[in-house]
Amino acid sequence: MTRKRFSFLSLALSVVMLASCAKPKQEGTAEQAKADLSAYAPKPYVEIQHPEWSKNASIYEVNIRQFTPEGTFKAFESHLPRLKAMGVDILWLMPIHPIGEKNRKGSVGSYYSVKDYYGVNPEFGTMDDFKALVDKIHGMGMRVIIDWVGNHSAWDNPLVEQHPEWYTKDSHGNYQPTPWYDWSDIIDFDYEKPGIRQYMTEALKFWVREADIDGYRCDVAGFMPTDFWENARRELDEIKPVFMLAEWESRDLHKKAFDMTYAWSLYREMHEVAHGKANLGVLNEYMAHHVNTFPKDGYRMTFVDNHDKNSWEGTPFSMFGDAVEACMVMATTVEGMPLIYSGQEAGLDRKLAFFEKDLIDWKEHPYADFYTTMLHLKKKNKALWNGKWGGSMIKVNNGNPESVLSFTREKDGDQVLVVINFSKNALKTSLKSDFHAGDYKEVFTKASASFDGDDQIELKPWAYKVYAKNK
Repeated sequence: MTRKRFSFLSLALSVVMLASCAKPKQEGTAEQAKADLSAYAPKPYVEIQHPEWSKNASIYEVNIRQFTPEGTFKAFESHLPRLKAMGVDILWLMPIHPIGEKNRKGSVGSYYSVKDYYGVNPEFGTMDDFKALVDKIHGMGMRVIIDWVGNHSAWDNPLVEQHPEWYTKDSHGNYQPTPWYDWSDIIDFDYEKPGIRQYMTEALKFWVREADIDGYRCDVAGFMPTDFWENARRELDEIKPVFMLAEWESRDLHKKAFDMTYAWSLYREMHEVAHGKANLGVLNEYMAHHVNTFPKDGYRMTFVDNHDKNSWEGTPFSMFGDAVEACMVMATTVEGMPLIYSGQEAGLDRKLAFFEKDLIDWKEHPYADFYTTMLHLKKKNKALWNGKWGGSMIKVNNGNPESVLSFTREKDGDQVLVVINFSKNALKTSLKSDFHAGDYKEVFTKASASFDGDDQIELKPWAYKVYAKNK
């Protein structure tokens, strides 16, 4: 064999060997790349498990003091059948605890000045009365959460004497209300101290164990450390699955602590549009931010009234004027859980006194029928369910984008189409999309309607249409 031929065979053999080695190397690289992708897989932001019964729930805020002439748990029981028939699932009771007397505001004081976290306000009844109310609520297939005021206490709460180190102090070493607020009837806790964290967590667990409540609405939740709430939620869930509502609007609270937060921004922007202070763009922006940035399995509480708005700003009828029903439709059809405040369904048309007895006038009113229609629609139409159980909001283009908001939601073959005229003018508009075609029934008139994706619809001033179909 010549040197030249030997060199050629050596070269060929080297090529074959390199080729045989290359294939395993390529396979290893592909496998490695596949393994590396696992680090980039999306992970759900919300880590808590919502109670299954919350998936299509609506919530009602109960002001026990103003609900009946007696202002007691027992007297409130007579309203339970009516609220059940309206479609309410969760009853949120404003604070039920004894109210402080030192530096009290008004003659009866604020619910939010808590004198005893383990006690029941004697104005409302006894612990046995409260447990009986919870049992009746559960017996009717509803749930109950109570308002929890963990950020501060009354001046005469025994903790002031027992654990003065659990409170914040001003620069002179004196007890103080929560800084910057005119809350002169309360003083501020210091959650840098482990002792108050343990005390408050045990108090939260007490009411779940002893009274079988289903969770809490937590006052000014954002003023307290998120890690406190995360631990409290974990310990509460060890007793039973609970539902937690934060009086706050922040996505970080949804990760490990709260099922639901407030949609204050939606309230504010609907108010601006109703009074001509902003165009419809602000509502489109709200929808865009919700769909693109809000946790997919987080709940938002949507409303046109609650005790804060009623006490300090007015009723829905004074705050939203002619647009009130349009805003009510939006609050009950966008992603979130709708809230009804005490008396709202009866057309409450004045502010309720916050520190005095001020009885609700339970007159007949068509808004009870409105909410009955919308809450029952939410129960049966999956498109309107909460969090991951419901459908996302999809924009339906229309011919009057400066005046008309139109969108659809769909889930498992159930669908709603919502069209709202946010203007004082009657108009005829087009609806054009690839998403809303189909056969529906308008939920208020019961009229059948068919859409092909390129449609015309007429709307009176501030009018609305809610079309629904079930698979």
